[in-house]
Amino acid sequence: MNELELKYGCNPNQKPSRIFMEDGSDLPIEVLCGRPGYINFLDAFNGWLLVSELKKATGLPAATSFKHVSPAGAAVGLPLSDTLKKIYWVDETIELTPLANAYARARGADRMSSYGDFIALSDVCDVATALLIKPEVSDGVIAPGYEPEALEILKSKKRGNYNVIKIDPEYVPAPLEKKQVFGITFEQGRNELNIDDAFFANIVTENKDLTEAAKIDLAISMITLKYTQSNSVCYVKGGQAIGIGAGQQSRIHCTRLAGDKANNWWLRQSPQVMGLPFKEDVRRADRDNAIDLYIGEEYEDILADGAWERVFTEKPAVFTREEKRAWLDELTDVALGSDAFFPFGDNIERAHKSGVKYVAQPGGSIRDDNVIETCNKYDMVMSFTGLRLFHH
Repeated sequence: MNELELKYGCNPNQKPSRIFMEDGSDLPIEVLCGRPGYINFLDAFNGWLLVSELKKATGLPAATSFKHVSPAGAAVGLPLSDTLKKIYWVDETIELTPLANAYARARGADRMSSYGDFIALSDVCDVATALLIKPEVSDGVIAPGYEPEALEILKSKKRGNYNVIKIDPEYVPAPLEKKQVFGITFEQGRNELNIDDAFFANIVTENKDLTEAAKIDLAISMITLKYTQSNSVCYVKGGQAIGIGAGQQSRIHCTRLAGDKANNWWLRQSPQVMGLPFKEDVRRADRDNAIDLYIGEEYEDILADGAWERVFTEKPAVFTREEKRAWLDELTDVALGSDAFFPFGDNIERAHKSGVKYVAQPGGSIRDDNVIETCNKYDMVMSFTGLRLFHH
């Protein structure tokens, strides 16, 4: 089959819609359940590329959570701590596999953004991963295969309408890619850049101690950025993206947005948040919303009107600005990647507030000296990759 008709394009009024192979060959995918749409396939294919490259770079199973053609989370299959299991709502009865760990991390880092996502998995979906996916609000999943029991679990979602796509892992796209805008065809060579240890060899700061763990985190950051709508930056710690800032016109706004997400990820692990007295019948999404508001500056307003009574058994204490800052000061050894150069040192100043120790960026700004000086001020390690990673 070389063509698949879709319900509609990006919006219901955009018809007809389809995906097809111009050369007449078969599509490299098989829809096992559901009816994926235009945006679903954009997320699925970009997500598949991302996890394939993560596995190639790290040797570990990988997963990503995509929303509107940018990742909300991306991770490799490192074990989860008890704290991460709790904040990611991982069922303690599930015996986690490396792939399940990767998915839990990718979904859990920014649960607000991952709500209603499309999942991509680097490996055959196993039962443990399917069990983690089952209770989440999600549009679908793409993987190179599915264990029979895992497939049945996924088919039970959305009353049998959950989108499950199997992709041929041997498929290699043509070296030239095309798209049309305003009836005009654009063509370019595919971005086949290989991101490995050598990618970070040009260290320009006084501190040149780039650890092996930091190299993995920087690789995750840069591969994630390769499939994130630009401008973009990505904060990574412990094998997973913890803050992604996508599609901003200003580099500092990317850095602030992603940094705020990284801060939220860390604040969710604080004693104040871990001890929130939720009612037993509160749904996951409502818990996520409540935590986001509790961490935010508007929480005192929520206390004032009594809205807390809908989700908590008792009124929690305010998480003060001073308490948050003290907890954030314990976040360290974070890696930060940027898809283009940092034009000013203010990006590094902001990154420092979210525990960044390692930085990778192309370099090439007329103010590189200022950016390097700011990194040296905080004893950071920064690599100039010399290569931009814009994605549109």
